[in-house]
Amino acid sequence: MTTGSKSTFTADQTSTWLRGLMTIAWSDGKFDPQEQSLIEEVVANELTPDLENDSFKPISPEELTDGLGDNPKVAENFLRTAVMVALADGVYSSSEDQVLETFAQALRVQLTAVDSLRLTLDGEALDGAPKPTEKQPRDPLKPVRQWLDGLDIQDPEVARFLCKMIPSQCPFERDITLFGKKVVHIPPMCKLNPLYEQLVGLRFKALSYLADECKEDVSSYI
Repeated sequence: MTTGSKSTFTADQTSTWLRGLMTIAWSDGKFDPQEQSLIEEVVANELTPDLENDSFKPISPEELTDGLGDNPKVAENFLRTAVMVALADGVYSSSEDQVLETFAQALRVQLTAVDSLRLTLDGEALDGAPKPTEKQPRDPLKPVRQWLDGLDIQDPEVARFLCKMIPSQCPFERDITLFGKKVVHIPPMCKLNPLYEQLVGLRFKALSYLADECKEDVSSYI
């Protein structure tokens, strides 16, 4: 796929960034080997066909730091996309949090904006944060919302990866039935995840970057 805008990243930075995002995506164990292979194939064949498939193994904090370089803005933007990938399924898990924290420490970035997400660890829905009191803010997730909204897309391959990772539409609500009787109702993701708007906003930024800056046809992502 050709682009009309040159990436501000080197090939090594792009590979490192994508490996970091996939390390987060796999950290909670929700991707089975077949799904991991599928993501690797998408990245290696559709996004970065010139890179070796073996280069997309989980990455260590040291490799991440070496690959991204010492630009604080690049480091923080990477962590923003990593948090978005962690939130894609509506649950922020302890395994994802541990990997993000080790990445942040290696990159020397303080993740204070993410502190409120830690109230929701281990399977609780993100809207399950404590009710506000006189001493608590009415929107405890406001700091992380504002921090995520500051993301700047600068690389076409990262943009394509995000467009593929984030669904184009909110997954429909549905009923789970057993022997003809409803046993559970699953609400749409946009109601489960109060940060869904940030996910949609990230996807829109990625699409706009590809269409406006790279002059790509983004119809396949819509």
